[in-house]
Amino acid sequence: MARSIYITSAEGDTGKSTVALGVVDLLTRSVQRVGIFRPVARSTRQRDYVLDLLLAHDGVDLTYEDCVGSTYEEVNADPEAALSQIVARYHEVERQSDVVVVVGTDYTDVAGPTELAYNARIAANLGAPVLLVVRGLGRAPEEIRRSVDVCLAELRTQHAEVIGVVANRCAPEDLVRVRAAITTEIPAWTLPEDQLLGAPTVRALMEAVGGTLAGGDAELLSREALDMLVGAMSVEHLLEKLTDGAVVITPGDRSDILLGLLTANAAEGFPSLAGIILNGGFYPPPAIARLVNGLGQRLPIIRTDLGTFRTASAAAATRGRLSAESQRKIDTALALFERHVDGEALLARLDVARPSVVTPLMFEYQLLDRARSDRKHIVLPEGGDDRILRAASTLLQREVAELTILGSEPAIRARATELGLDISAAAVIDPKDGELFERFAHEYAELRKHKGMTVERAREIVGSVSYFGTLMVQLGLADGMVSGAIHTTAHTIKPSFEIIKTVPDVSIVSSVFLMCLEDRVLVYGDCAVNPDPTAEQLADIAISSAETAAQFGIEPRIAMLSYSTGESGTGAEVEKVRTATALVRERRPDLSVEGPIQYDAAVDASVAKTKMPDSTVAGRATVFIFPDLNTGNNTYKAVQRSAGAVAIGPVLQGLRKPVNDLSRGALVQDIVNTVAITAIQAQALADGQEARP
Repeated sequence: MARSIYITSAEGDTGKSTVALGVVDLLTRSVQRVGIFRPVARSTRQRDYVLDLLLAHDGVDLTYEDCVGSTYEEVNADPEAALSQIVARYHEVERQSDVVVVVGTDYTDVAGPTELAYNARIAANLGAPVLLVVRGLGRAPEEIRRSVDVCLAELRTQHAEVIGVVANRCAPEDLVRVRAAITTEIPAWTLPEDQLLGAPTVRALMEAVGGTLAGGDAELLSREALDMLVGAMSVEHLLEKLTDGAVVITPGDRSDILLGLLTANAAEGFPSLAGIILNGGFYPPPAIARLVNGLGQRLPIIRTDLGTFRTASAAAATRGRLSAESQRKIDTALALFERHVDGEALLARLDVARPSVVTPLMFEYQLLDRARSDRKHIVLPEGGDDRILRAASTLLQREVAELTILGSEPAIRARATELGLDISAAAVIDPKDGELFERFAHEYAELRKHKGMTVERAREIVGSVSYFGTLMVQLGLADGMVSGAIHTTAHTIKPSFEIIKTVPDVSIVSSVFLMCLEDRVLVYGDCAVNPDPTAEQLADIAISSAETAAQFGIEPRIAMLSYSTGESGTGAEVEKVRTATALVRERRPDLSVEGPIQYDAAVDASVAKTKMPDSTVAGRATVFIFPDLNTGNNTYKAVQRSAGAVAIGPVLQGLRKPVNDLSRGALVQDIVNTVAITAIQAQALADGQEARP
């Protein structure tokens, strides 16, 4: 039977969805199948945004309809019948899940018994322990404590088991005092209020005022509005009041204000606005409209027929929601939960059994956790790509790594702000402007003087972002580099061959993919770099791949793949693999290696029993070494597409310091994973250096 947790509160605006998202995220690291259940949804006609948010999480695989127990209308009509229906539908979800997160009601329209009491009855009937969420906003610690006491009494009266309390949206300076006040015989945690989580998007404001997009980029409607101003004063006074992320409401016939705002938004040193709302049904005359369009600006300009008072009132009443559409809000919510809630203690209270398998999502979380445990400094050379900026925002919010982004600082920071991203914690360096440029030119000339390199020629080379980033790594200004989103593999790794070079006793730089199958993680090499390695190079690749596997917690059992198994085949390709296997055994007798071996004998225990019954690797290999790039690249893609595996990589190996290449089709999550991998490689390198006498 699945374990479950019931997240409820005694009132609205507690930020319960933030806590629910954090709990779902925590559980997906620990079990294979996380279920979501909403006992009472808002209605059958309007989708529940909390349910949509949780179902969008990568670790959840259920339909919306599966996860709804009842509606407010049905509870109003017959609470007992609704309760029976809720219990029946919950058990349908339970049968498909290892653990179920149940999110209680939202205090919109339930009649009859008090809503908290009804939630308590549901929890008791589901056998789900309760995590109570209380609102701290605008309350002193003693008031929060009284609220907790009243709620606990009500929950226990209805026979609900309470396993923890979260006081959410507390004043940041009061966190310690609040926790001290509410700590009882059960665990208690406190989360601070965060302005971003309560901020509405520009699109939500547009809908609230019944507006239409009159100009600008529709993509930027998803940006959060962090402030709202009514701009009816003179332009010079309004400019003094602007803040980053503000939406300015102004009469549509004030062309002077519109032009002043657009000019300020584009000017260096002024705040980046989130949008402009032109009210009163007016829009600038044709000549001004033509001028606005000619500026080529992207700032959303919204037009509404409402007057100033009604527009401002509707905008002020618009609540921000934590939704699946805002990655920045999701990152912020998860970061708050991770920092302030003891996940291990909560899991212990739930008594969730840890599975023996490792799912792709679990492995990705392990990467982030390991990178976070000892933060390293990673340089991202491609600051002009939005994917890099989005990944950087996530990495910084989740505290995975320290970052330096290469490119024009004004342009990069302006674009990040325009996208509603927070990269303020990252350093931004222009490779062609600054003191490092000249230093790097001299360093590169010295490194390559045997090739006739001069300082003048070096100045032309080190301004390239790949060379500049590689030199940062070589000189200890960064621990690793991740590039390739908009550059070729050669552009990314050629500087590494020249500057960083290979580790001692390794003749070749190679790559592996970490192949995350449904229940385990395998290592495939080399699938991206070397077209036709020699036997000696193949041995190097095998040893490097085994070391990479060990870095990521995978016990290395190496299969040297060929089209024949054992002594059954002959031919130049088989002999190459046979020689490489012998070299691995000679150089690293501590490693478990088998070869030549066919893929089926390496991975399938029943086939291995027939073909190589005495092998300790056959049937249980974890590291697969392909004889050439053609075989490796096609095999990893076939497994990725046919088996639904998540392929993380390529991960470069053999270099003295970590540099990794991205696919030019990389998604934001691919970039996040690759940075985490690079940070873990840097951790291993640092540990190895510390261990040396």
